[in-house]
Amino acid sequence: MRTKIKNAFLAKIKTIGLPILALCWVSFFWGTTWIASKEGVKHMPALQLAAIRQFIAAILFLSFFIYKKTTWPKGKQWKTIFILSILNFVCSNGLSTWGIKYISSGLGAIIGAIFPLWIVIITFFRGERLPRLSIIGLVLSFSGICVIFYDYLGDFLNPDFRFGIFISIIATLTWAFGTLYTKKKAASFNPYFSLGLQMLISSIILFAVTGATGTSVNVSLIPAISWWSIAYLVLFGTVFTFTAFIYALQKLPTELNSIYAYINPIVAVALGTIFFYEPLTAFIVFGGTIVLVGLYLINVAMRKNGKA
Repeated sequence: MRTKIKNAFLAKIKTIGLPILALCWVSFFWGTTWIASKEGVKHMPALQLAAIRQFIAAILFLSFFIYKKTTWPKGKQWKTIFILSILNFVCSNGLSTWGIKYISSGLGAIIGAIFPLWIVIITFFRGERLPRLSIIGLVLSFSGICVIFYDYLGDFLNPDFRFGIFISIIATLTWAFGTLYTKKKAASFNPYFSLGLQMLISSIILFAVTGATGTSVNVSLIPAISWWSIAYLVLFGTVFTFTAFIYALQKLPTELNSIYAYINPIVAVALGTIFFYEPLTAFIVFGGTIVLVGLYLINVAMRKNGKA
C-alpha cells in the first residue's frame, strides 16, 4: 500500500511538479539574461557579443540534432529559415543586445516585452478587426510606457540614450514580424532544429557586419568578464533554459506557460537595481505594472483569436 502511494506521489510530481519547475526556471533565468548582456557589452562591442553567443549556441544545438539524425530542411524551407534568422537573431537579438549598452537592463527588458503591441498594430493595418480586449490592452500598455518614460525625460537629451531606445524598439518590431512569419511559414519542419540554423546564419552575418565596419575587437582582447557573460548567455540563456521552455510548453497549458513573459521583466528590473544600482522609482514600478496588465489582456485576446 505504501509503495503504491509513494509511486503515485512520484508520478504526480513528474506529471505536474517538473513542468512547473521548468516554467519557474524559464521565468527566472530568461530575466537574468538582460543582466548578463548588460555586463558583457560594458567591455566589448555588443554585436560581436551577440555573434559569439549565437555561434556557440548554434554549434551546441546543431550537434544535438545532427546526433539525433534530424531531417535537414529542404528547398524553400531554407528561405524561411534565412528570413527568420534576419528577423529573430540579426535584428531582434542583435539590436536588443546593442540597445542595453546605452539604456538600463530593466528598461531594455520592459521594452523587449512589448512586442505583442506590434502584433496588434500589424494586425490592424492588415485590415483585421481588433477585439475589444486587444484595444483595451493596447491603450493600457501605451499608457504604462508613457508613465515609465516620464521618469526618463531628462535622459532623452542624451543621444546615446535615444539611440538605445530606438534600436531596442526596432528589435521588438522585428521580433513581432518574426513571430507572425513563424506562425505562417514554419509549420512544415522542426522549429527547434531551425533555431540552431537561424543562430548559425545570424552569427555569420553579425561577424561579417562587425568585421566590415571595423567594430569588432580581437578575441584575445576580450576580458574574462565578457567571456563569462557569453558562457552564461549560451548555457542559461539558450541551451538549458530553452530546453526547459520546450519541456514546459509540451506539458503545461499555453495560458500557464505564458506567465514567464510577465515575470522576466520583473526579474530584470530587480536584478538591475541590485547589481547595477539602476533606479527603481515609483514611475517604473507603476508604469511597468500597467504595461504587463495591458500585455496580458492582449495575449488573452490573441489566444482567443488563434494568434498566440
